[in-house]
Amino acid sequence: MEKPNHEVDIEKSAGTVAVSLRTNSSEHTALTPLHPSRYYQNSVHGTSGSKTLPDSKPEASSEFIPRNDMPLHANISANNLAVGLLGPLLFGLGFVDSAMCAFGRILMGAAATAYMSIWGAQSGNRTMIVLRYFMGYWPAKLPCVLNMILMIGYGTIDCIIGGQILSAVSGDTMSVVVGIVIIALVSWVVAVFGMAIFQKYERYAWAPQLFVLLILIGTAARSFNPSLQSTNIQTGKPLKAGPLTVARLSFFSLQLFVPVSWAAASSDFYVYYPENTKPWKCFSLTMLGLTLSFMFVNMIGIGLGSGTFANPAWKEAHAVSSGSLIVAAYSDLGTFGKVCGVIVALGLINNSVPGTYASALAFQVLGRYGKMVPRYLCVCIIVFIYFVSAVAGRNHLFDILQNFVALMGYWTMVMVVIVLAEQTLFKRGKRFDWEGWEDRKVLPLGIAAMVAFLVGWVGAIVGMYQHWYVGPVAKKVGGVGADIGVWIGCAFAMVVFVPLRWWELRRFGR
Repeated sequence: MEKPNHEVDIEKSAGTVAVSLRTNSSEHTALTPLHPSRYYQNSVHGTSGSKTLPDSKPEASSEFIPRNDMPLHANISANNLAVGLLGPLLFGLGFVDSAMCAFGRILMGAAATAYMSIWGAQSGNRTMIVLRYFMGYWPAKLPCVLNMILMIGYGTIDCIIGGQILSAVSGDTMSVVVGIVIIALVSWVVAVFGMAIFQKYERYAWAPQLFVLLILIGTAARSFNPSLQSTNIQTGKPLKAGPLTVARLSFFSLQLFVPVSWAAASSDFYVYYPENTKPWKCFSLTMLGLTLSFMFVNMIGIGLGSGTFANPAWKEAHAVSSGSLIVAAYSDLGTFGKVCGVIVALGLINNSVPGTYASALAFQVLGRYGKMVPRYLCVCIIVFIYFVSAVAGRNHLFDILQNFVALMGYWTMVMVVIVLAEQTLFKRGKRFDWEGWEDRKVLPLGIAAMVAFLVGWVGAIVGMYQHWYVGPVAKKVGGVGADIGVWIGCAFAMVVFVPLRWWELRRFGR
């Protein structure tokens, strides 16, 4: 029997944002699917034209279970450990309070991201392209821009923490700036020249990170303080009911924003999976990977933060930087501990490279002018931006984590709410024309989605509690203020989107 001719058309000018399967025969041959990271390889240097990849998106057999370890390994990194530190060290929460807040919100954030991942296999499109089917061609460009900012922000955080760790390992003989240069330079080299190597590395990158973090637990856990109570950082007195609720709510929201930030790219890691891959498989793998990685690393961060109050060496190290605190936790191991610290620092590259590349892809999705810019040039510009940002903000890591992560979390959750409402209320049981990703006659106008997105932002603004701005509603929470922007924003978006979308369908039919 003649083997069917599978051809996958990939528009490289858009960063392989659209994949369509064409077959010359109705029969299909079961083939081993490509690893999801192969989407990087097939578009590293392409800037225009198209390329045909045979047999790259076959039909799945009934036994097929997709493999995707990106949500796991990319998040076993020091940047998420630093988020765990914020519970005890910034919000004054005790060990149990911090752990419960982290667990609840990581589950919610991971679920939102896992939901967005189900579209990659069935559509063959990346998240920013999938959004066109829910928000319209033009409105979907706004999340593209915001996603670029999001990924650049996380690149900045990775560089700062990596620079702090490398500086601490050197005994402060090397400045944090030099450490930032090293992290940014290696990230740039890998993203521009070494993606093929990175694809192989990333399959196993979680192993050394997991190994050194388990060593950290073994050597530092005796200084963790599980009995630490929630206290006022300034006065040292126990937090009363009102301020305690505020602290819990603020850390609660922050822990939600970190895993949900992957929602803007989660479909990307499944675009090369068979079209008939069950959505629940993509959902389950993403949910499991994010939950395990975030909970594991956050609990280490919470433990380090709790131990800082009773361990003078850790307290002194934390006064220097978060990276110094991580290195101090390995201090009993001598030179081997410093080697572990270097591995932790270099593990941040595994987190920054996918974000760097996703940001470059988002730029090319913006339109025809974005397609004209070579992807390697986009990567160069992006790395330069987060390098400069990291140098400028190297002494303000906690402020960046608290304010930037929250700011990006608002729009991501509003986006998920709009997609969920469109699917469950207006597209239930209906098929999408995934071939029409650039056909504006097929895509919705996006009036309802755009208005709901902007109104959701208004809700987030009135409910946000940040260092640089406190919304009028946020001020009234608990008598001292708390961040409830994400909840108000999502509620506003839902209330506006449903009736407007009903009107839009009645008026325009799409």
